[in-house]
Amino acid sequence: MKQDLFPGSLGFGELPLTPGLRVVLEQIGYLGMTPIQAAALPLALAGHDLIAQAKTGSGKTVAFTLPLLTNLNPRRFVVQALVLCPTRELAEQVTQEIRRLARFEDNIKVLALVGGSIMRPQMASLAHGAHVVVGTPGRIMDHLQRESLNLSALNTLVLDEADRMLDMGFHDDIVHIAKRCPTSRQTLLFSATYPERIADLARRFLCRPQEVKLLEQHAGSKIRQRFYEIKHAERLQAVGVLLKHYRPVSTLAFCNTKEQCRNLLQELHGQGFHALALHGDLEQRERDQVLIQFANRSCSVLVATDVAARGLDIEQLEAVINVDITPDPEIHIHRIGRTGRADADGWALSLCSPADRRRVETIAQQQDFEPEWHGLGSLQGADTTPLIPPQVTLLILGGRKNKIRSGDVLGALTGTAGFAPEQVGKITVTDNVTYVAVARDIACEAVRKLASGKLKGKPVKVRALGD
Repeated sequence: MKQDLFPGSLGFGELPLTPGLRVVLEQIGYLGMTPIQAAALPLALAGHDLIAQAKTGSGKTVAFTLPLLTNLNPRRFVVQALVLCPTRELAEQVTQEIRRLARFEDNIKVLALVGGSIMRPQMASLAHGAHVVVGTPGRIMDHLQRESLNLSALNTLVLDEADRMLDMGFHDDIVHIAKRCPTSRQTLLFSATYPERIADLARRFLCRPQEVKLLEQHAGSKIRQRFYEIKHAERLQAVGVLLKHYRPVSTLAFCNTKEQCRNLLQELHGQGFHALALHGDLEQRERDQVLIQFANRSCSVLVATDVAARGLDIEQLEAVINVDITPDPEIHIHRIGRTGRADADGWALSLCSPADRRRVETIAQQQDFEPEWHGLGSLQGADTTPLIPPQVTLLILGGRKNKIRSGDVLGALTGTAGFAPEQVGKITVTDNVTYVAVARDIACEAVRKLASGKLKGKPVKVRALGD
């Protein structure tokens, strides 16, 4: 995805980067720095410890990846960098981004250590050596206790979304992990908010840190907020009314509890919507499939709690619906900031019962805006045509361990199968399975042709993921 130069910011060419890294940045399409990158990278590349306050989607992953890769010695097959993330999903996203940027060297190994996966393969991978480890605190603790992870050669420690890790109860784990790292390391702390607990953590583990705080406000022209007055009993049914009126292709619906997520999912299915839920009760494989289907635009609505959705960076998100009003104004800002990115506009729609009035007033006061109030009655006569996702995600049994690459899948669909390239969407290859998005009108035929053909000279099993 092209990352355009922000007005007044430096280009990556102004930084002390290796020629290989500069080539990779250009190949990926990163033409210039986002505000957090322009502020943080010169300091981090100069070797300073760093406290950086920036929201999700601001480009912070690149802001800590370039320094940690610069600090690496690829010829030393030991763990030299550790990135701690609050959730498995964020850890996987960060791992993929580091791998993309690490292509300037052939042998840099980046390993994800997260819960929900079997320990033994992770231990085997560590035994063979890794340069960069990305993981959740709980799983990193497990490996330290089993002595399968050695941090004695570490030179860079990154705490990504540190505020959320503390919210999730990982304070003691973070302290233990940081104590196991060499004191001479560089520490980069990234956080969307800066409460006193983060300040305490920084005082304890960072050495004379530089501070970068970008309190970016979402442009009013990009995100259009509307608040809808409802009775509490109308809340779940009202989500369908909003969807039928605004007809967004992709919507992220936030609930305050897992129970509310389950109730809303049942309601949306009853109204005929293609909806999926993301919550802590899902197995890792199920969570991966939910996120991939939503990112592939083969699911209209993703229902989630704030904890489950933390760190998600979904492109082309047309709307956010606050099914429940959060009591935390900063969380409201993070919720609505997931839409209206880059050059796109987005809707932020909030359902408010009389009991929510005070919360809305607090949010409006902190963001310095006047809430735009509407009633559901103003949406009567909405289009009742079913809201159908434009794509379907196909699951192919076989992945990296079977030597399958995205180019193989694309070639099979556009070559032998005869489909046009524009009918094929995002292709995601994991260790054991591959996901490919295809236009909905060719999904059945694509399954049939892939299943009757071959990939890498071997037949494969294929099925369409349902909702």
